[in-house]
Amino acid sequence: MTTKFTADHEWINIEDHEAAVVGITLHAQDALGDVVFVDLPEVGKSFKKGEVAGVVESVKAAADLYMPVTGEIVEVNEALRDNPSLANSDPMGEGWFFKVHVTDMADFDQLMDDPDYQALLKTL
Repeated sequence: MTTKFTADHEWINIEDHEAAVVGITLHAQDALGDVVFVDLPEVGKSFKKGEVAGVVESVKAAADLYMPVTGEIVEVNEALRDNPSLANSDPMGEGWFFKVHVTDMADFDQLMDDPDYQALLKTL
């Protein structure tokens, strides 16, 4: 499994071209505080890399969730919709947001790996 990151603090895990898992990073979760609501995209909807695919609302603020790659939503985390605090307790595990069928692997290849993302965090 390969995990990559965006400058907007989303992560994406990909094992094959069928379903990549997307969520927010620990840094994003820390910045937002207690997540109280998530607006997840519709299954079957397609997005281009960089488009807003959802919204995360916390007690502090609301933040857009950007699509890290071009693709089609194949599943959303209904457990997260029912219990948004999963984004706080396990943002890179059970708190995932959606799965996407990646239609352009070049988008994935352009994302940051963990050392690059950690370097970005040090500049913030």
